[in-house]
Parts: sequence; structure tokens; C-alpha cells
Amino acid sequence: MEELKYKVITSDKQYDNYCNLLEGLVFTSKKTKAIKDEISLLTLLIEKYDEEHNTFEMVDPIVLLRSLMKDHKMKAVDLAALLHVSEGLVSDMLNYKKGLSKETIRILSERFKLNQEAFNRPYELKVPVDPKYRNARMMNTRKKLASV
Repeated sequence: MEELKYKVITSDKQYDNYCNLLEGLVFTSKKTKAIKDEISLLTLLIEKYDEEHNTFEMVDPIVLLRSLMKDHKMKAVDLAALLHVSEGLVSDMLNYKKGLSKETIRILSERFKLNQEAFNRPYELKVPVDPKYRNARMMNTRKKLASV
């Protein structure tokens, strides 16, 4: 009986090997039907392993975004161009000062081939407190008007 060239991925080492093989196949200039079939099979095996072993649910969306930027060798400037926003807004998003908009989440999920849920998780923003609004109770008190 002939041994299979590829098997179901059972370890991180095997996963890394298959990812490297897939990358090599994708960038070959000569894509025959056999190579296209190998690419499809490796993609399927890698996606299946990712579904079962990667826990993006637990990752903060900004931590995930920073990791993806590092993996894809992207800078904030590149991200700003991708999202069609200013570099200042990207800086605010990466520093927890602004949240990710629906459009940003959609673009990121398309670009990085992830489910939108990976970027659509609650996380705490670090917004500086304006000193004149620090004590909200003072803002809501009513003054007694002098009766005439």
C-alpha cells in the first residue's frame, strides 16, 4: 500500500513544516494541476489544525493586530494605508485610545483571512480623564435659585 504524502496535522512541528511547504508551493512559478492540488490539500489541513488549536477568542484584538502586523512585517503607516485612515488614528487604535470601527474590523478580517469575531471583542480603552470632568457628581448638581 502506498504511503500518503500528507497526513492530518497532529503537532506544532508538523504544522510548521506544512506551512513552509505551502509557502514554497504558492511561490513556485510553474503551477501544474498536481501542484494546485497539493496547495489545496495543504491549505485544508492547515485550516483544520488552526480551527482546532488556535484560541483567538482569548486574545485581545489589539494584541492580535500587533502580532499580525509583526508577522506580515507591517508598520503603522502600512496599516493606515490599508484602512484608508490617518496614521494618528492608527496610533490611537494601537495605543487603546480609539476602538476598532465596523469598517476597520471588516477590512482587517479580509486582509488577514480571519473571522470578524477575532477583532470584534470587547477590550478596555485607555482614555485620559479630563480634570474638569473628574468628579461627575459635581456636574449634575442643581443650584438653588434665589426666589424673587
